Amino acid sequence: MGGYIGWICHVCDDALLDECLEAKHYTCCWYHQHLEWNHTSFGHLLCLLCRRLHGRLLYAPTLKHAYSVGLGLLSMSTPPVFGPCKDYKKECIGHTQKVMFYVALPLIAVGLAGHMVSLTPFLDLQTKNESKEKDEKKKEKEKEDENENKNEKEKKSSEENENKIFLQIPGVMLIVAMAGGIGLPYIKPWSLRFGIPAICSVVATVFFFSGWLKPLNYKHKKPEGSPLTATVRVFVAAARNISRPVPDSKELNNEDDTPSTRSLRCFDKAAIKLPEGQHSNKWKVCNVRDVEDNKIGVRLLPMWLTFIVIGIVLSIGNTYYLEQANRMDRKLGKIKVSIPIFLLFYTVTSNIFAEFYSFLTTLSKKYAPPIGIATGMLLSVLCCITAAKVETRRLHRIRDHGLLDKPDEKIPMSIFALLPQFMLLASVDGIANNSITGFFRHQTPESMRRYLAYCTKGVLGLGHMASVLSVYVVGKVSERNGKPNWFQYTLNKSRLDRYYWVLAGLSAVNLVIYVIVACFYKYKESLEDEDEDEVEGGEMNEDFDDKKCCC
Repeated sequence: MGGYIGWICHVCDDALLDECLEAKHYTCCWYHQHLEWNHTSFGHLLCLLCRRLHGRLLYAPTLKHAYSVGLGLLSMSTPPVFGPCKDYKKECIGHTQKVMFYVALPLIAVGLAGHMVSLTPFLDLQTKNESKEKDEKKKEKEKEDENENKNEKEKKSSEENENKIFLQIPGVMLIVAMAGGIGLPYIKPWSLRFGIPAICSVVATVFFFSGWLKPLNYKHKKPEGSPLTATVRVFVAAARNISRPVPDSKELNNEDDTPSTRSLRCFDKAAIKLPEGQHSNKWKVCNVRDVEDNKIGVRLLPMWLTFIVIGIVLSIGNTYYLEQANRMDRKLGKIKVSIPIFLLFYTVTSNIFAEFYSFLTTLSKKYAPPIGIATGMLLSVLCCITAAKVETRRLHRIRDHGLLDKPDEKIPMSIFALLPQFMLLASVDGIANNSITGFFRHQTPESMRRYLAYCTKGVLGLGHMASVLSVYVVGKVSERNGKPNWFQYTLNKSRLDRYYWVLAGLSAVNLVIYVIVACFYKYKESLEDEDEDEVEGGEMNEDFDDKKCCC
């Protein structure tokens, strides 16, 4: 449901902003990145809070409410519902509609974050518990009566048939979501475009809460500790001992004989042994293992910062690419192609390149992630160059046909001219996402591995938010010496081609910086038999133990 709503928001909202709110293009960009970045970054933050303070069972209902209310407010913000008039014009949008519209944004972002964080682990918890109970019951029955083998086989076959039917449900849901994503843009009233997803969300929420009723009581998992606490404790303990000299290895609190590295020795002060009575205070003395984990996190920062530029490039796919496509010729013969087809093409291409990265990991687990990241950065440069050249062609068509002051007119240029840049951007998404996740998997401390997916989405989410700042800065710089801003109220008057060239240059510089940092980075040795099994959403199979992680 979350991906379905994301499709609709990205395809429809930019046009609504242009039609009704007459927003400048960097405002539309801010809106999309607000939705994109907040739901990814909120996911990381809410995951930590969920594990530390609440279980998933209490967490999911609150986010379900936020999601449904946000979609409802988005639907009611359209003029036909509460507007002074029914037309989609600026004068039909009152203060109340604007308030509902902008209040709906953070609610939807929180709801999407909740789906990303809690939905898959929550379902996994329910199915795991149910399968365990079924296995126990089967063992008891087999012990009680070993002569009923025929009946058992019949029951197993019926259960297998039920499971097959159950496994078909996600496929049906996916087909419905794809059909809705393709069909909804053809519905003209915005109230229905937003109203239908809102109704679907309410129905899904009702079904969810029906699980509270017996006999469908949900299983509950107790709150767990957060590795973020251990990181903060290391900083606090090191700050307490800042005036003391760097300790020798004999002076460190090293209960499990963890080797101490020679880099970032200032953090070793957090593990200085204290008198026996003070060892129980976790905020005064830490274990060497916790200190070493913290050092790894600090050494990751330079590499981590280079990933933000990838997020900046990925952000243009959900903003300017779709705005370009919205006014181009969509006809393929006699068929009018819907924009969500391009989003489907983007997803398929991204998955193909993700599989290509999986092939790289079979060659070298240690060096596949950094090579994959460099490949993604190189492709991002090519993507921006391609997008700049296509946009230059589009602007020439606009000037040749006198459409500069006619932003609502269709441009006589096929929408399929955007396919190369969509494909390149999808390749960046597929390779970079998996490469960054693989890099975090092999280089992050064990205590942070359950948050791998959130680390990746968090850093790319920062890139989405930084893209808004980049648009603002580039626009201000372009205004110098009395020149017009590259970002105007209409895309026809804007100079996106120049902005794409700026992104190409920024990505090229970032690639050079990354190569330098990667060459000097000290990689951890990856064990071939290392357990890398993860459930979707960054959850590791092994439960996190706050007592083991923290000081």
